[in-house]
Amino acid sequence: MKKLSIQTRLVLFHTAAMTLVVALVLGLLFSLSSQEILTSAQATLEERVSQGVEEVEYTQGRLEFDSELLSLENGVYLSVYQPGDSSMLYGRLPYGFAYTLPLSDGELRTVTAGGTEYSVLDLQFPVEGYGTLVMRGVVSLTAAERDFRATLRLALVLLPLLVALTALCGYLFSRRALRPVAQITQTVQNIQQERDLSKRVRLGEGRDEIYTLAQTFDSLLDQVEASFRREKQFTSDVAHELRTPLSVALMQCEELLAREDTPPEARQQVEVIRRKVDSMAGMVSQLLLLSRADQGREKLALEELDLSELSELVAQEFAELAGEKGIALAADIQPGVAITGDQTLLLRLWGNLLQNAVTYGKAGGHIWMKLSAGEGVATLQVRDDGVGIAPDQLPKIWERFYQVDPARSGESSGLGLSMVRWIAQAHGGTIQAESALGEGSTFTARLPLGGPEGK
Repeated sequence: MKKLSIQTRLVLFHTAAMTLVVALVLGLLFSLSSQEILTSAQATLEERVSQGVEEVEYTQGRLEFDSELLSLENGVYLSVYQPGDSSMLYGRLPYGFAYTLPLSDGELRTVTAGGTEYSVLDLQFPVEGYGTLVMRGVVSLTAAERDFRATLRLALVLLPLLVALTALCGYLFSRRALRPVAQITQTVQNIQQERDLSKRVRLGEGRDEIYTLAQTFDSLLDQVEASFRREKQFTSDVAHELRTPLSVALMQCEELLAREDTPPEARQQVEVIRRKVDSMAGMVSQLLLLSRADQGREKLALEELDLSELSELVAQEFAELAGEKGIALAADIQPGVAITGDQTLLLRLWGNLLQNAVTYGKAGGHIWMKLSAGEGVATLQVRDDGVGIAPDQLPKIWERFYQVDPARSGESSGLGLSMVRWIAQAHGGTIQAESALGEGSTFTARLPLGGPEGK
């Protein structure tokens, strides 16, 4: 039940409740049918007999009977008797009913004749100028019960239609009631997919709980967006401010290393400092680029490129770097792959993926680099047989500064894969990772050959 949507649960609950109520009512009617039929029939019988008394007169020395006594109104048969000899003077009786049934003034009786159950009422009444007569009324209880049960059976036949109608009404009502919830959900999904915190639910004015929830959600988004904006600005400002002192430190290191009078011991220490400063400068550069991308200020320098040629250059560069760690790099590059893209960023995409493979590779291992094109898409793939990534860590590798194994990351900033994902998305493409712990990883980027749409 927990896996069902709220709307489905409401419809099921409403339908089940209405069905239960109808079933209980029908069950109650069935259980009380005999008593209700008897009571209803007897009331009808008493009323009809009372009316029949008024339809007998004595005029000009003879009894006159209204023809209405012969009509079968409400299923009641009427007949008039002489009280002394119980002989019927006028009227009609049901077929098979005993004409010789003794008269009993004012007594309501139930008799069975010919397999049919009847209710009988005899009422003695005076006729002016003549004397006393007896009006007998007879109604079939079996026929009344049969009609009543036929009605109940019809109700049972219509019960499925009633259930379906109830379910439809419940669905329409719940859909209308939960429409604001669907709007909230859609807004959240749009924010999640487009990473656009400027979107709001904006249900309008309302006082119920859902409208209050939507207003609270919009207010929370305002605060979150403002917080992210401040964080982005802070990151951009810090990265920008760090560039100058790092550049100065790097220049000083280069100058000290260029001087011939620098002692060997000091030269080694300066070299260590230079590498660290150079690594920090690279991290700040990537951080600044990502910060500008977050703010929408980083524009791609799109041009027609020979991606195959760029890939060959990257392969040659990283073959030497991988060889220093005892890792063999094999490149399978399809020639003539042309793409509209940013050359600097595409080189960085390849570089970050290959650097990641070298960093987490193992001595004697392999790296496979592949470029192919088909159906308007260029596929860039880097596969290794290194340490691999645990399944619970795989979704986190795209987060900034996240490192699967900090002990092996060396001078890595933890920004490389974040940069790769942004470059792929900025070019209108995708990037995905597959990995098994201890067996290696595969990163696959797919980029449209025509470049990102609308750019």
